[in-house]
Amino acid sequence: MRVAVATPFDERSREIVREREPRVDLVVGPELLAPVRYPGDQGGDPDFRRGEEQQRAFEELLDGADALLGVPDDDPAALARAVRANPGLRWVHTMAAGGGQSVRAARLSEEELGRVAFTTSAGVHGAPLAEFALLGLLAGAKRLPRLQADSASRTWADKWFMGQLHEQTVLVVGLGGIGREVARVLSALGATVLGTSRHGRPVDGVDEVVPTDRLAEAAGRADAVVVTLPGTPATKGLLSAEVFAAMRPGTTFVNVGRGTVVDEEALVAALDDGRVGFAALDVVAREPLEPASPLWDRPDVLVSPHTAAGGPTLDHRIAELFADNATRLLDGRELRNRVDVVEFY
Repeated sequence: MRVAVATPFDERSREIVREREPRVDLVVGPELLAPVRYPGDQGGDPDFRRGEEQQRAFEELLDGADALLGVPDDDPAALARAVRANPGLRWVHTMAAGGGQSVRAARLSEEELGRVAFTTSAGVHGAPLAEFALLGLLAGAKRLPRLQADSASRTWADKWFMGQLHEQTVLVVGLGGIGREVARVLSALGATVLGTSRHGRPVDGVDEVVPTDRLAEAAGRADAVVVTLPGTPATKGLLSAEVFAAMRPGTTFVNVGRGTVVDEEALVAALDDGRVGFAALDVVAREPLEPASPLWDRPDVLVSPHTAAGGPTLDHRIAELFADNATRLLDGRELRNRVDVVEFY
């Protein structure tokens, strides 16, 4: 199977694919891809531009492939062009866990969506995002802003009590790969874990699975809330003013899913009235976060620039997943992380 590398992907990652599935013929033109700025840089330099001949060579590489590793230039329009120009294309694997949104934005026809299998890298980000979630939860429980303020003012305060995460109830909103890993870590620490799910099936590490339509009720029973959902039309604004209003005073709020899932005005209001005592956000609705955003100036908010899942081995984990799926495709077995082409997640 001829696979065109359509996005920056380091040599060690390419070696992993070849070692694990020798039937894959990886074709890549390094000079045709954006140079990386740091290990694991999946987008490459945003200022990179191809000349006319380079662009023609890049498209020829894509048009002669059976599969694509990555969405070309991370651009839905380029994905649509590649699908339509290559009737032999069988499979596209997206580097992002939420790659279904790129497929949606490509506006492919029903025939095209049926002809090409689309898969995502969901699951490879679980461990690092669970660690970031744990950072946020501990910072909220231990009242990190107060510790930092007292330290900065050299104040040795009278004894006060920190929260204990093992005594808390944590609501995990979304029980996909990331949510399940968050639940596993929290359960191991002794926390009581609630989780929202549309399917309602039991999940390891989750003490109670709650239907999504009871989200506000579940939020009102929790000491902390962790959002792991992808950004889709169905999840947009799901963490609404109603949900924040139901939270207990001092709730810790963490988002490692997508920023569009959260009504940010409602989040700020909840911070103002104390229902949210601390927020740790790896994602926001509009990225990069605008300089005028009130989230920047708050000591009770930790902002991370959508970087919690990154790292020098991220591409290696994607390579392992891709190689496994390549084997499955070649052997006629079901693919992992196949995009639902109705709801695109």
